[in-house]
Amino acid sequence: MAAALLANTLYSLGFVLEKRALTSLPEVSIRQPARLLRLVLKSPLWIGGSLALAAGFAAQLVVYRTLPIAAAQGIFVSGLVLLVLLSARLLGEETSGRERYALGAILLALLMVVLSLQEGSDTVSQDAPYQLILLVCVPALAAGVWLYGSAERRTRNRHRRPTTGVEYGVAVGLLYGVSSLAIKGVSSHLTTHGIGGALVDLLSSPYPYLLLFTGVFGLVMSQAALQRCRASLIVPVCTTVTSLFTAVLGTLSFGEALPDEPLRLALRLAGTALAVAVLLTMPKHDTAPQPSPPAKELASP
Repeated sequence: MAAALLANTLYSLGFVLEKRALTSLPEVSIRQPARLLRLVLKSPLWIGGSLALAAGFAAQLVVYRTLPIAAAQGIFVSGLVLLVLLSARLLGEETSGRERYALGAILLALLMVVLSLQEGSDTVSQDAPYQLILLVCVPALAAGVWLYGSAERRTRNRHRRPTTGVEYGVAVGLLYGVSSLAIKGVSSHLTTHGIGGALVDLLSSPYPYLLLFTGVFGLVMSQAALQRCRASLIVPVCTTVTSLFTAVLGTLSFGEALPDEPLRLALRLAGTALAVAVLLTMPKHDTAPQPSPPAKELASP
């Protein structure tokens, strides 16, 4: 539990620091990944945010070794409250009334998932068939990349109203959902005994390669999306998609059984359905005040 709360804090702080750094950089694009990396690596503030995210990743490894997947996701999403508070305080972002209701509904949905858990009866699985993991992850990666590209094409339409970033959040959330499953898989191979054998076993699994793919593409895609959209909206959407993907498909893939009791099963299914419904009804166009555009964009004619 302590590791999960620490991961929440580090992730929220990391995203906010990266967003603040990106607002002072020239416009970045996924079509120029080398330029994007060159720009962000020159920013001490962005590097600080990335280190916070990396520390959150380490804390997440600990969580997955001690908590069921669904329980971990419920706790991770509780960090959305801290993210919204930090965004308002450090970035000056404001959320609309409709968006605040949506975030509240998401937290309620995840609370329902947490209440469906029962200590002692929920198992923590450590392994899953590789074929099943690939069957789940490969289509999700393809869908995420396609959805992001579709959002980019619509955004470039100069006559289109400003987007809230929901499409970006869903796309990046799918990639991070795959990354979360990969982290779960990597955690199952971490052991203090037979380190050499564990390393060989890990490298023969799909998990490190899924992490590499989602790490590279997720970094480029998330930074471009963060610069265009409010962190207080895009990160909650991304986090919700990641958590739902991991909680539902991860639970099934790793064989962590659903509750036997009707009430607990109803809470888990209803919470999942509510979160999906909120995502589908969130506003697609932005009406809230936007942060200042990148510095070089202001100077352009």
